Amino acid sequence: MTTETLAKDENVVWHQHSIDKAFRAQLKKQKPVVLWFTGLSGAGKSTVAGALETRLAESGYHTYLLDGDNVRHGLCRDLGFSEQDRRENIRRIGELAKLMADAGLIVLSAFISPHRAERQLVRDMLSAGEFLEVFVNTSLEVCEQRDPKGLYKKARAGEITNFTGIDSDYEAPRNPEINLLAGDKTIDVLVEDCLQVLKERQIIA
Repeated sequence: MTTETLAKDENVVWHQHSIDKAFRAQLKKQKPVVLWFTGLSGAGKSTVAGALETRLAESGYHTYLLDGDNVRHGLCRDLGFSEQDRRENIRRIGELAKLMADAGLIVLSAFISPHRAERQLVRDMLSAGEFLEVFVNTSLEVCEQRDPKGLYKKARAGEITNFTGIDSDYEAPRNPEINLLAGDKTIDVLVEDCLQVLKERQIIA
């Protein structure tokens, strides 16, 4: 095992191809970026990310939305919901988002990603300015009222363990690039808030 690992580390190197991220971004006439939507279950991450992607795509931008449930059907189907598996889930998504940014895309990632260290791990994978943390700031009370999948009810009944916000901590972002007060605003307003930041940072025109 040790010999195999050492051989892999020494012999596997990153190959820089002639068509690079800058060229791909120029073709798409946009700046690659990863918009990392984080928040409690039921906060509205996927809803806002989906509405934002629709607006961007309709304006001619090249996007891809990575959704927490969807990736567990394939890329992360072998992972459970222990702390270790959840960290690995975020690591894999971070690596995938990095590759998509390298392709010149605007990537929207909607994951609870409850720990600051995990979100920082993904930020550190990307170039400066390519990771925008989007805090879908919705209170636990509002999320429980919504409970679109009935998960809070199950967690309160003890049918689900390690559920974020109930018996597992959520570490809210301290200085997110975008702070969406999702309990107080409509989806359209939240999307406009995101678009405004993207324009200010010259990611879109």
